[in-house]
Amino acid sequence: MSRRPVKHSLSLRGHRTSVSLEAEFWDEFRKIAKAEGKALNALAAEIDEARGVEVGMASAIRVHVLNTVLARTGAPENV
Repeated sequence: MSRRPVKHSLSLRGHRTSVSLEAEFWDEFRKIAKAEGKALNALAAEIDEARGVEVGMASAIRVHVLNTVLARTGAPENV
């Protein structure tokens, strides 16, 4: 079972921010960035640009991670 979320700093278009995610999500988020050949901050900036103003950054990252994992397994996406 996951522990409490862990806070990490990110840089989005030159601005520092912090995002709290469970360790499992951070691990998978890093794997996704590496697999796509992107820096973690670059992937976070892409997710940030695509999210709506009413969606928090941590939630947007979790959904991105979930959709990426689902796509790998062939399960329906767009949670």
